[in-house]
Amino acid sequence: MTYRVAVIGGGGIAVKHLQAMKSTRELEPVALAEIDEGRAGQLAQQFGIRAYTDYREMVKQERPDITIVTLPHFLHKDAAVFCAREGCHVLLEKPMAMSVSECDDIIEAIEASGVQLLVGHTQHYFPENQKAKELIESGELGRLVMINDIRHVPYFRPDRPAWFFEKAKAGGGILTNLGSHSIDKFRWLGGSPVTGVRASVSYFGNRGDIEGSGIIFLENADGLPATISQSGYGGVSKNETELIFTGGMAKLVIGQGLWISRDGAFVPVPVEAVAEPFVLQFRDLITSIETGRQPECSMYYSREIVEVVEAVYQSHEQKREIVLASSIGSPAD
Repeated sequence: MTYRVAVIGGGGIAVKHLQAMKSTRELEPVALAEIDEGRAGQLAQQFGIRAYTDYREMVKQERPDITIVTLPHFLHKDAAVFCAREGCHVLLEKPMAMSVSECDDIIEAIEASGVQLLVGHTQHYFPENQKAKELIESGELGRLVMINDIRHVPYFRPDRPAWFFEKAKAGGGILTNLGSHSIDKFRWLGGSPVTGVRASVSYFGNRGDIEGSGIIFLENADGLPATISQSGYGGVSKNETELIFTGGMAKLVIGQGLWISRDGAFVPVPVEAVAEPFVLQFRDLITSIETGRQPECSMYYSREIVEVVEAVYQSHEQKREIVLASSIGSPAD
């Protein structure tokens, strides 16, 4: 079966989705909506699809089977709810929404409409991450006892769209946008919901009212601890995850590989080549549509990630640990 797809938003992520569809024979991109008319026309011509400036008009005119929402975070809820009510399956970029309350509104609309929704937590689809998950589950290095995740990147760069620096539109800064990847990674690799959060963040960026760095201490329902350290200020970029086991350790670097150590030296772990993460996301969504099962990054799972992000800011403001009383578990767990 071929699914007709419409893309909402015309930024860099939208381009990645359109490129990935070229490698996914079940998908046929038909239209794109972007408020910048020139940008919409340029992408429509590049990918051989129709251009719109109003996504609601596009959905009503095109009647796509699937919509991909790549809008600024504060627009996620309205777009996802609208598409669900129009009968479209939805691939929604992360974070799922600005708050747990907005996530619940999306969940209600999706459940009422009977469509499927996948949230774009791409960490699940990188081959080195999948290999790390296998390593943990195999017990080869013993019991996993700690995760340390570090990410430093020039977050306040001039070419980043202005809305990223407005808390009212982005939800937060580096810990919302990039931190949600690290929180997702810990939730997924650790295998159970996050139950406790303690965080300290800083606000020394040269743009907007969002944070520029933070340190987060997390613990999951199995008692596994983790630290997340992120900075968007100057310096050398870094994106590395350290996994500590009772019988050794592993180093995970996105886009580069996985290494393990038992005796003081790291050795590479062979990582099999797989399809590009955006292609694997599509395959997961298609399987969900055709079988009725929840996708890997379901709306229930993704709500958990937003709940933790909210707790990060609450912890910093209240100067205490935030205990998450309950989380909606993913049926895929």
